[in-house]
Amino acid sequence: MLLAIAVSTAAQEKKDHKKFDKEKMEHCLPSITHTLGGSIQSFNGLNNRLAGLPQYKPLRDYTATLGLGWMMERNRFISGGSVSVGSSLSAHRDEKSSTIRYIGFNADMGYDLVKSEKITLYPLAGLGYQAYQAIFYSDNTNVDFDDVLESPSVQNSIRSTRFRNDFFVYRAGLGVSFNSPEHAGSIGLQAGYTGSFQKHGWRSNEGQTLGNAPKDGISQFYFSLILTSRPWMMKKMMEKHDM
Repeated sequence: MLLAIAVSTAAQEKKDHKKFDKEKMEHCLPSITHTLGGSIQSFNGLNNRLAGLPQYKPLRDYTATLGLGWMMERNRFISGGSVSVGSSLSAHRDEKSSTIRYIGFNADMGYDLVKSEKITLYPLAGLGYQAYQAIFYSDNTNVDFDDVLESPSVQNSIRSTRFRNDFFVYRAGLGVSFNSPEHAGSIGLQAGYTGSFQKHGWRSNEGQTLGNAPKDGISQFYFSLILTSRPWMMKKMMEKHDM
């Protein structure tokens, strides 16, 4: 009997607060962000070491980036995070070339300077981690096919050369977004600077420490187009339209 009374009371309480809990939950859910952009970063330490080696091509400074993350605003305070990948898209395996690629994770905090439902203008700062891989392809057009078949040393000599590095970074920037009247999504821009706390030496592709390795740090400018969406809001708009 006591159990039946308790269950009945809990059911009535759930019914009374169902709408409130749903609205509160939707208010606390973050928006999903998709980013498309680029970054500018020079690895002078590694490139200077390659300067006297004509078989290798220096790394480019520009990388294209893609990202997926989340963003939430509450009481004008903004929080967010993302996973991003970048590549210089410059490698050609059949000729002398090089490419740099990386994956990064970051978490940011910001504050909305404009009290408007349609425009969000915010400075931001945060921390993150970036892992890089540099790949160098040499020109092998003068290597005889039969020599590759017969000699293990020749086989090793035509393989690409790869190095790794990783950094803990800090970020600072400025962003602006333009929201739809129904707040189902927004489009915006973000730009800023990313720096590393210290320089690190380049390691082998297996992560081994190398003697006399060149050192580099992160001093990177980035810019992004950000598309933000709220799937639950879009679903409610569709249901309202159907009605």
